[in-house]
Amino acid sequence: MNGAHDMGGVHGFGPVEAEPNEPVFHADWEKRAFALTLAVGMPGGWNIDMSRFARENRDPAEYLSMSYYQIWFVALEIMLKERALVAEDEIAAGHALHERKPVTRVLSPDDVLKVLHRGGPTERETNTRAAFKVGDRVRAKTIHPLTHTRLPRYVRGHAGVIERVIGCHVFPDSNAHGAGENSQWLYTVRFGGCELWGADGDPTLTVSVDAWEPYLEKL
Repeated sequence: MNGAHDMGGVHGFGPVEAEPNEPVFHADWEKRAFALTLAVGMPGGWNIDMSRFARENRDPAEYLSMSYYQIWFVALEIMLKERALVAEDEIAAGHALHERKPVTRVLSPDDVLKVLHRGGPTERETNTRAAFKVGDRVRAKTIHPLTHTRLPRYVRGHAGVIERVIGCHVFPDSNAHGAGENSQWLYTVRFGGCELWGADGDPTLTVSVDAWEPYLEKL
């Protein structure tokens, strides 16, 4: 999807200004938004790509007016409602009003650290061969899917070089909307500054992007 979240190479937002000694969370409610998203993901049954798509699939005006964890919280509400785990009146009230729905999995307090440390590995075994090897010249396809994709707009249609073959990984474009993992080979592709930004680009600049095989075509 071509959403407001895809800001790479977009003008008008000014420089990225790092905050010295920036805390992980700027307010207590941000901690709760993060914790709730992790905890409810167990009974909710969503995966990381579904969660990311729910955050990115916002109206541009809404997305750009919200802070990072405001976007997380709005996405959480949407995913909970989609799975009928909460109702509109419960969200308005801020507490449960109806009988609790049965769920198959929960995240217990004792398991939190274990789950966080384990993460969610995405590499999968495969019997297929990688279509590309290190040093191959490729072009990022020009695609505009209506659903989730991890291919940034600013590299689409541009040529680069395979820098690394990462392995076979869950394909987010299908995993984000429940169509299965559809594992695909994943590569790091290096693009030159002038290739991406034209004659005004910095010729000494390179940008490396991780891209799945269906995003690429050989030159």
